[in-house]
Amino acid sequence: MGSPGLLALSDLHVAFPENRKIIEMMRPECAEDWLLVAGDVGERFADIEWALRVLSGRFATVVWAPGNHELWTHPDDEVQARGEERYTRLVGLCRSLGVLTPEDPYPVWHGAGGPVTVAPLFVLYDYSFQPPGASGKADGLARAYASGVVCSDEWLLHPDPYPSREDWCRARIAVTQRRLAARDPALPVVLVNHFPLVREPTWVLRYPEFAQWCGTEATADWHVRYGAVAVVYGHLHIPRTTWHDGVRFEEASLGYPREWKARKARPGHLRQILPATGSPA
Repeated sequence: MGSPGLLALSDLHVAFPENRKIIEMMRPECAEDWLLVAGDVGERFADIEWALRVLSGRFATVVWAPGNHELWTHPDDEVQARGEERYTRLVGLCRSLGVLTPEDPYPVWHGAGGPVTVAPLFVLYDYSFQPPGASGKADGLARAYASGVVCSDEWLLHPDPYPSREDWCRARIAVTQRRLAARDPALPVVLVNHFPLVREPTWVLRYPEFAQWCGTEATADWHVRYGAVAVVYGHLHIPRTTWHDGVRFEEASLGYPREWKARKARPGHLRQILPATGSPA
């Protein structure tokens, strides 16, 4: 057993049997390892519960931030809660398993590289990551529909009781800013969010129209404003390390089998957030 690590994974998508097998086989290297799960565990409530139960039984602490897929109300899911009600149900599920959520007090990592506050976030998107040349949401969506690149959120992620997903996003930004401002200012922070907090990671997307479902410009300075030593995110299914304003950003996706089978890296590799192993190029 090695030294404890603060590790991360996102986009588990355990509805795929290949991904489910990876989670079944996953073990920490050290009994005191923490795991940061940056969303998209699954779409159906039973799958999400299964995966988080397995992981919380193996890692010393599991911290979860929701992805868009957890918030889907799929027609064949036994749990048909929508929008904020579904999120509240997911938070309740996590608490029953001892998994920390964006609604719980932020934990502090005291292992190597610490002490550091670990802040799981739930902020959505507001269509402000527009494709090049688009004049606004309506134009951006029109381009997406014309290209055939449309996120399934448009049919499955309901914002109830908010009028729109961007309204829900604005509400979540306000709540999250208050919570981050109230943290211990003496400690640096690891921010964990499903969507990238900055626009730059979306520049490599094969289909730039998809960026509008990938975050919000409102969080563009959070990694600097809140003293982040690292930002963990997923959603893009492009696992890599980038640096923005001297802060390390880790995209931690497992992704779909067709994606990870084409990579050289071992699928389900946990990205080490702390202790840090790299520096800006």
